[in-house]
Amino acid sequence: MPGVHTERHRGERIGWLRAAVLGANDGICSTASLVVGVAAAASGRHAVLLAGLAGLVAGAMSMAAGEYVSVSSQADAEAADLAKEAAELAETPQAELAELTAIYLGRGLSQDLAEQVAEGLTAADALGAHARDELGISETTMAKPLQAALASAASFAAGAALPLIVAAASPPAGTVALVSIASLIGLGLLGAVGAKAGGADPVRGAVRVTFWGAAAMLFTAVIGMAVSRAAL
Repeated sequence: MPGVHTERHRGERIGWLRAAVLGANDGICSTASLVVGVAAAASGRHAVLLAGLAGLVAGAMSMAAGEYVSVSSQADAEAADLAKEAAELAETPQAELAELTAIYLGRGLSQDLAEQVAEGLTAADALGAHARDELGISETTMAKPLQAALASAASFAAGAALPLIVAAASPPAGTVALVSIASLIGLGLLGAVGAKAGGADPVRGAVRVTFWGAAAMLFTAVIGMAVSRAAL
C-alpha cells in the first residue's frame, strides 16, 4: 500500500535478540562446563546427568528472573520519564513546543521547517514526538520485561539441552571430550548467527564465543579432576 512503511531494520530485533543470544550462550557454556567438571571428577552417568539437569532448570529460572528485574528497572525509568514529559506538556505546552523546535533546528532543519514539523507532530502526538526525539524512547527500543525474561529462559534451556543430550548419549569414558566438542561447535554457530543477525562479522563472533566457552570448560575440568584426586 502506498504510504505504508514496510522496511525492517536490525534494531527492531535488538530487545529479544540480545536476551535470546545471551541465554543460549549461557545455557551451552554453563551447562557444558558443569557436565564436564562433574564428569572429569570421575562421577557416574547418573550424577553427571542429574547435575546437568539441575543446572538447566536453575539456570533458566535465574536467567528469567535476572532479565525480568533488569529490564523492569529500565521500563520503570522510561515510564517515569514519560509521566514527567506528559505533565510538562500539560503545564507548559509552548515551552515544550519550543524545545521540540530546537531539537529539529539542531538536526539541520531551517527555522520555518523546524517550527512546522514541531507543530505538526505536536498536533498528531505530542507525547510520542517528545518521547522519540527528546527522550530516545520508541516502540522499537522500549523495554519489555516479560518478553526478555521468557526469551532468556527459553533460549537458556534450549542451549543447555545440547550438552545434556550429548552427555546422555556418550559412553562414560568419552563424556568430557564429546560434550566439549559438541558444545564448542554449538557456541561457534551461535556466535556466528548472533553476529550475523546483528550486522557484525560472524567469524569474529564465533571465535569470541568459542574462546570463552573453551576457557570455562577447561577450568571446570581442571577443578573437577583436582577435587577427585584430593578425595582419593
